Amino acid sequence: MWDEQYLKYKFSDWHPMHPCRLDLTHRLSDQLEVFNAPNVSLAPPEVAEDAVLATVHEQSYIDQVRKVSADPTLVAEEFGLGTEDDPVFAGMHEAAARIVGGSVIAAEAIMDERTVRAVNFAGGMHHAARSKASGFCIYNDAAAAIFRMLERGAQRIVYIDVDAHHGDGTESIFWDDERVLTISIHESGLSLFPGTGFANEIGGKNAEGSAVNIAIPAMTGDAGWLRAFHAVIPQLVRAFKPEIIVSQHGCDAHRDDDMTNLKLSVDAQRQAALDISQLADELCEGRWLATGGGGYNVTGVVPRTWTHLTAIAAGKPIPLRTYVPETFRRHVLETYGRAMPYLMGDDAQLWWRNWEIGYDPADPVDRTIIATRKEVFPLFGLDPWFD
Repeated sequence: MWDEQYLKYKFSDWHPMHPCRLDLTHRLSDQLEVFNAPNVSLAPPEVAEDAVLATVHEQSYIDQVRKVSADPTLVAEEFGLGTEDDPVFAGMHEAAARIVGGSVIAAEAIMDERTVRAVNFAGGMHHAARSKASGFCIYNDAAAAIFRMLERGAQRIVYIDVDAHHGDGTESIFWDDERVLTISIHESGLSLFPGTGFANEIGGKNAEGSAVNIAIPAMTGDAGWLRAFHAVIPQLVRAFKPEIIVSQHGCDAHRDDDMTNLKLSVDAQRQAALDISQLADELCEGRWLATGGGGYNVTGVVPRTWTHLTAIAAGKPIPLRTYVPETFRRHVLETYGRAMPYLMGDDAQLWWRNWEIGYDPADPVDRTIIATRKEVFPLFGLDPWFD
């Protein structure tokens, strides 16, 4: 999903979520010929109508977004509008609804079997709740896409969120819906916004186990993060047996992102996309909708990570030692005054300890893993120690 109109989702010139990250992702993907693959097509988004937005948001909230969008001098902090995180800007409603439209169109294409996989890297607005903006997110596009798939007959959908921040908005929208398994692996709320997403948050009374949270300690790097991912997520996804996977690929867990305290490499984030792709192939006949999300190193990290994501979805992964095109590096330097890395990867040495080798109670990551496994594995008939 792509259109330059996406760049209108812009809070200000100095806001961390600057739309240049979308433009640069599109440019880099284009220069590396990701879009030239015979199985890839570019589709423009549409501005989602109120009826689509209202499947996951209260109409009173949509009306308020429209109101401040038309008059940016207004604020509505009770709806999260006009705050430091979510300042009002002219055209906010249309810009945010266009992102929703992109993800919903992608969802429809999958349900209509016009495509197997779809990417909307402008999406992933996972903090937006039913009646409140939060964390740079106005409307929740992934939730709207999931709801459309449910409307079209899907019975079991897994949502995997690898953003450094807890996917609280999407989780809350499906909190009591047993048809949707939301999994969020994120930096612990003890050290990062929004302060939620702990192991004991497992879904509503009618859907216990439908929410899974892996709260990673601050300063965790590739090895610990990948150990946690592989110790929890594949097991639960296989047990749930989804028809479709929807994923959110915020790349703000990178070590060079100033908004979080995790220490991942582009290499690890690419590995997560590969792992989700493989789960989709194994369990869902390939059906996979991937979105973007957070990511505030807008030149050095976001374009590389989301270009990898797009290429993986297209079935044409880009080797980590591929050179970033010189024309792209020059554009970034001349336009933003920043030097780009030379390679598409960070030259990290990816490895992680499999859960099978045993639990180490002295390791804070292992304590996180076992806390989550104890809470939810028994609800899926899994052994928290050995499965």
